[in-house]
Amino acid sequence: MSRWSSVRRLALIAAAALCTVEAALAQSPPVAPTPAQVGPEVDKVYTQLMASPAIQKLLDAVKADHERSVEDLKMLTEIEAPPFKEQKRAEAFLARMKALGLTDAKIDAEGNVVGLRKGTGNGPKLLISAHLDTVFPAGTDVKVKERDGKLYAPGISDDTRGLSVLLSWLKVLNDNKVQTVGDLMFVGNVGEEELGNLRGMKAIFRDHPDIDGMVGLEPSPPGAVLVLGTASHRHEVTFHGPGGHSFGAFGLVPSAIHGMGRAIARIADVRTPTFPKTTFTVGTVGGGTSVNTIAPDARMAIDIRSDDMGALLEAEKKILAAIDEAVAEENRRWGVTTLSASVRLIGDRPGGRTPPDSVIVEAATRSNAAFGHKTLLRGGSTDANVAIALGVPAIVVGGGGRSSGAHSLAESIDVTDAWKGAQNSLVTVLGLVGVQGVSPALLPKRTVRTK
Repeated sequence: MSRWSSVRRLALIAAAALCTVEAALAQSPPVAPTPAQVGPEVDKVYTQLMASPAIQKLLDAVKADHERSVEDLKMLTEIEAPPFKEQKRAEAFLARMKALGLTDAKIDAEGNVVGLRKGTGNGPKLLISAHLDTVFPAGTDVKVKERDGKLYAPGISDDTRGLSVLLSWLKVLNDNKVQTVGDLMFVGNVGEEELGNLRGMKAIFRDHPDIDGMVGLEPSPPGAVLVLGTASHRHEVTFHGPGGHSFGAFGLVPSAIHGMGRAIARIADVRTPTFPKTTFTVGTVGGGTSVNTIAPDARMAIDIRSDDMGALLEAEKKILAAIDEAVAEENRRWGVTTLSASVRLIGDRPGGRTPPDSVIVEAATRSNAAFGHKTLLRGGSTDANVAIALGVPAIVVGGGGRSSGAHSLAESIDVTDAWKGAQNSLVTVLGLVGVQGVSPALLPKRTVRTK
């Protein structure tokens, strides 16, 4: 075998390995053991629900509403909703909620769409939500295109599908006059993506401390239940120096870019645990004025994440120390003290875990079983992070449909039989809040309220 054949063979092996790694990353691994068994009270409630003619009629209505729901999906997708610019989509979502009978609805001060469907009284209040914003900037082509049996458009799955499912639930509940025991708070929230910093959910839980639980909708495979909120801190680091001519001032002033380079190299050497999974990256860099200038400024953004807050803080401590050491090293290189660095926290997502033996997780597990799905508990960074960190029982489940290409211009969803996922997650919700004349509410009312 020639040298170049060997190289090519190694390249093919590496490419295959990369594909394997990417495939593994695309599948959310379990983060906690699935409940060995569902408690008898939970099992009884879901047995009652699935045996009820009224609930079977409701589920048939979800299926019948599928095509109309897809039209909502297309309509909302084609209203761009970049981070911090969700207003037009919020207004359209609010209009649809009111048209479907939820008159007690409004856009709050943060930009969230909030509507309350009251229960019979004295039941729990369950937040059901999907986020309005996408990762795509203003001006992105969000026209929905159909080919190969799929719908393509940026943001169509993450998380516009969730919004359309909420609207479908509202319609079928009202059309069939299903009265829940607990209250259902319908929310289309802002600030989930990028530097939105979960501002929408933080406002919701600040302004509504009486929420007893949360079920969020995000793209998820059948049976997947998110119970772990991955925490994150994001920092913007700015390096400042006097600057100068690349030749004339050489040896007299430090370079902000060189100092940043030293910092990046030191950060790259930081060690973090694999369990709890803790990660970091320097995601963006910039600075300088010209090729023949000793840079007076440079900047970078750092993302630090962990499934455990203690591990995150330890990694953060090492990374911030690495920046200080790099600045000192660059100053020593030239015998000066004129280079400095400032750090600004630009992202703070709290984290935590909903216990796998909690009622809300058992409810999702039992509902999954009713639809023939094995439950897989997973983690991630979602709107549920806020609730979980506050001690509010929270999970995230799917609304149906097979998604691909999330956060890319080629994002797509196959909505064939997507109504099955909408049925499954609705049954999870109904078991938690209870249905008058059918089953009691499983979700307990919280005695300790957030302030």
